[in-house]
Amino acid sequence: MSKPSRAIARYFTADETKDPERVAQCLTQAPLVRDEGENHEGRAAIRNWKASSSTKYSYTVEPFSIEVDADRIVVTNHLEGDFPGSPADLRYLIVLKGVKISALEIKP
Repeated sequence: MSKPSRAIARYFTADETKDPERVAQCLTQAPLVRDEGENHEGRAAIRNWKASSSTKYSYTVEPFSIEVDADRIVVTNHLEGDFPGSPADLRYLIVLKGVKISALEIKP
């Protein structure tokens, strides 16, 4: 498995646990996450975002497609849960720095 594949797999495994600290550990020291039109910058903000989204909604994420688009890796996921618009296929636009995620944007 390549380093990008391991980094992405590590993120989705952490996301399954709904543990904000495990998710934050998959990111660089100064990451940016954009979700639902809001930016979350830095590990503390990422932990808060993950804690909020994990308690606000129950959901599952199933990645089903991965491709490279310029400097980003695009992972398309099928999400099901109790959030508005469920089920939905969302694209996770990921920028890696080494073996960690430096930026993540979640888009419909």
